Amino acid sequence: MYKALKARLFQGHRTGRFPAVAPTLPDHFQGRPQLLAGPCPKDCSACLDICPAKAVSVSANGPQIDTGRCLFCGKCAAICPRQAIAFGQEYRLAAFAREQLVAGASAAAWAPPTAGNAQCRDFCGQSLKIRQVSAGGCAACELDFNVLGTLAWDMGRFGIQVVASPRHADCILVTGPVTRNMLLALRKTHDAMPRPAWVIACGACAISGGVFADSPETHGGLEAIFKPDLYIPGCPPHPTTILEGLLRLMGRS
Repeated sequence: MYKALKARLFQGHRTGRFPAVAPTLPDHFQGRPQLLAGPCPKDCSACLDICPAKAVSVSANGPQIDTGRCLFCGKCAAICPRQAIAFGQEYRLAAFAREQLVAGASAAAWAPPTAGNAQCRDFCGQSLKIRQVSAGGCAACELDFNVLGTLAWDMGRFGIQVVASPRHADCILVTGPVTRNMLLALRKTHDAMPRPAWVIACGACAISGGVFADSPETHGGLEAIFKPDLYIPGCPPHPTTILEGLLRLMGRS
């Protein structure tokens, strides 16, 4: 016991100060796309052809990126001859409606939506019990979510806790494209939850199916099964992105 206390005094405070202090993100972090307005050359489809998730589209005002499908690989930005696509350091990617995930050219600075589920804010403002379901995921989103339980993040200080049983949960956080083999387990988990219950789609696969959207072995994401109350884009989402979205769902951000 003495050695443990001595080690703690020596190590000091290890938990990050987010959200009071903005996170320090690596230089290679790919955040919300920043798109340049203006028509693209009519014969150019380079960004559409190279996107592995079919997240890019082109309108009269320039390119648009569906962050609910985007893998944040940066290939579209690298190949664009007009340099109309860039990925910044904006980590606040979570949204409450599917259409809010589409990024287009805009003169206004991006502001994350705050009008979420009022009942959820009232019910879960001080604590949020989560049952996590991996519905055929590759484990990347699962790992970045699990990081939030470590000393560096300590999501428990906000009253956020992962529970072992859906009967103790306020919401389910789903990762993966919802494979056929996991559909029944997902439905049973949701049915076992007390009401009211909320649904979180975490990662591109859970939102849209990601790169597996066209596979006959998946359901192309969560929307065909349950309507999500919170969408957290990314492949995988950064832990800061996940935590910020959860806090906003609780009305604490």
